[in-house]
Amino acid sequence: MHSWIDGQPATALNLQNRGLAYGDGLFETIAVRGGRPSLLDGHLARLALGCQRLAISADMALVRDELLRYASQLGEGVAKLILTRGDSQRGYAQVAGAAPRRILQGSPLPSYPVEHAEHGVRLYPCQTRLGEQPLLAGLKHLNRLEQVLARAEWQDSEHAEGLMRDGQGRVIEGVYSNLFLVRDGVLLTADLNRCGVAGVMRAALLEQAVVLGIPVQVCDLPFEALEQADEVFVCNSVYGIWPVRGVAALNWSPGPLTRKLQAVARTLLET
Repeated sequence: MHSWIDGQPATALNLQNRGLAYGDGLFETIAVRGGRPSLLDGHLARLALGCQRLAISADMALVRDELLRYASQLGEGVAKLILTRGDSQRGYAQVAGAAPRRILQGSPLPSYPVEHAEHGVRLYPCQTRLGEQPLLAGLKHLNRLEQVLARAEWQDSEHAEGLMRDGQGRVIEGVYSNLFLVRDGVLLTADLNRCGVAGVMRAALLEQAVVLGIPVQVCDLPFEALEQADEVFVCNSVYGIWPVRGVAALNWSPGPLTRKLQAVARTLLET
């Protein structure tokens, strides 16, 4: 499907775009099924928060309208929405009145092995560490070099994802997913106030856990927390939930809480 820029089919972007020059922008990766974007409100809420944090003046009603129209034409697939601060001359200084650029790109839904969801995946213990920057923590900003470097660490088919930690060795997330642990019936996930991406599926699962009466803790997770975990899983807004069956010398089996939330995630993506 054609890419759109500012609501119109396009194949080229101005070379002075600040997203290209500085990574000055945000993005959302959105599953589209039956012509409808999944978890739309969550994606737009995170995008709006990012715009507020970066002081990008975006018309969110227009963004929503364009995304809905684009998804209806895409039908089935993944829509990548990129929002940049716009175009400017050389230099970091923001240009007053620069119009944000809205870029939409479509691709087929990825074809992951069924075994990932059924039997679980192994995580590669990445050596690349996430740098701490509270001003950017949680945002899906355009600079993903840490993830690029981490993903380059493994090429084998044994590992479907990587485990990322911060400079203190705390467990944070996957390379392209969020991480949850289960210990004694409590759902644990990392505090993302220093680094990491606050995933849309992560937010939805935390909300659903409260509705279901599942105890939740958002906290710092030392590596030892993995050693004490009864269940581990990763999630994102495209595939839902994959149980984690191992990382390094640690091993788990898909557990009952993982399976329960896996069904919840599947419903969230289908409605």
